[in-house]
Amino acid sequence: MKRGYHHGNLRQALVDAALRLITELGPQGFTLSEAAKAADVTPAAVYRHFAGRDDLLAEVARQGYDIFGALMEFAYNDGKPSALAAFEATGRAYLAFARKYPGHYQAMFESGLSLNAYPDLAMVAGRARQVLEQAAMRLAENIPPAKRPPPSMFSAHIWAMSHGVVELFTRGKPGAQSPFAAEELLETGIGIYLRGLGLLPPDH
Repeated sequence: MKRGYHHGNLRQALVDAALRLITELGPQGFTLSEAAKAADVTPAAVYRHFAGRDDLLAEVARQGYDIFGALMEFAYNDGKPSALAAFEATGRAYLAFARKYPGHYQAMFESGLSLNAYPDLAMVAGRARQVLEQAAMRLAENIPPAKRPPPSMFSAHIWAMSHGVVELFTRGKPGAQSPFAAEELLETGIGIYLRGLGLLPPDH
């Protein structure tokens, strides 16, 4: 071990190094040895904390989902001031997270990790999804049950729409140009989609 890390903060130092490498090279663009070098520790020290790169990526993703879930809960704000406003706020929170935490975002959604292989990661990811599903459920309360779409279905559609806006228009990739702001694209798309489901009146 090259630095005087304590047992606890060496693990976090490796996570922080991985975040820098992910942002620069992508989640599959570096080795565990390169993460060790970036953290200024020996490869042997890394293996005391992580069995391989995927284990390290899983911890980065877990921390990302923890932040993401907290941001989603804050944006949802217990459904205030209205179910629609809270639902739209969760979409904007998705965009804000992707911009502010690009390394976490890529580890969460672009690393190819199986959530089933990491129970702690699956748990925090599920908690983040539940916020959007709760928002969807509240939004659908005024629809007759027989006509009510499953909240898990249309919250998943909104998640996919949010992800698409991030990937196409907010990541600074070549060609990622739009005459509209990402937030405007997402808000308009959400409105059109919800109106099509009958969750918004036509003149809203």
